[in-house]
Amino acid sequence: MAKQVRQVTQGRPAKAAAPSAGGRLAVVGRAAVAWLRALSGRAIALTAGAVAVVGALVVTGVLLSRHDDRPPVPDTRARHYTETDACLLTGENGITTGAAADVWRGMQDASLTTHARVSYAQVTGEQSTGNARPFLNGMLQRSCDVVLAVGKPEVTAAAQSASGYGKVGFVLVGGAHAGANVTTVGTGDGLRHDVAAAVERAVNGRV
Repeated sequence: MAKQVRQVTQGRPAKAAAPSAGGRLAVVGRAAVAWLRALSGRAIALTAGAVAVVGALVVTGVLLSRHDDRPPVPDTRARHYTETDACLLTGENGITTGAAADVWRGMQDASLTTHARVSYAQVTGEQSTGNARPFLNGMLQRSCDVVLAVGKPEVTAAAQSASGYGKVGFVLVGGAHAGANVTTVGTGDGLRHDVAAAVERAVNGRV
């Protein structure tokens, strides 16, 4: 009796499925994470330091390449003022022209020596003694220690008020005005120097 042999057909192996686009991105992401983990903390710090140095060099180069001809601004905070105030009363033109400009410069010279604070007020409106008086009173109420006046209405108003404020030194530009606390300075050449000297004497007399 002949044996029957059963022939078994061997199946073909299935083809592996091609990775999708999402799978490829996941593989790349895992590889990047693994690379970052492989870096030591020291390597990361060195890299960050190198980037900072390069940035600093670029900024320095840009700043040095700029050319600025402007003079440096002086640091006015270095000056320490005393509690003494010298105040100037002027006409409507202020301290920009004429004798008032020289008086103001003389006051600034005296401030450099005595460290007294200097300020000014200009009479606006009618240029008369009556209208100048309220501006003068405002100075006296601000506790000005030395009061200067330039201009006929301003000088007249100050001369009329000086006797009532014996502790205030008055420096009047032009004219002849008497008083224990009144100093008269003539106009013309040397006005700036004379005002500076008068203010210094008035300030130092209060020490």
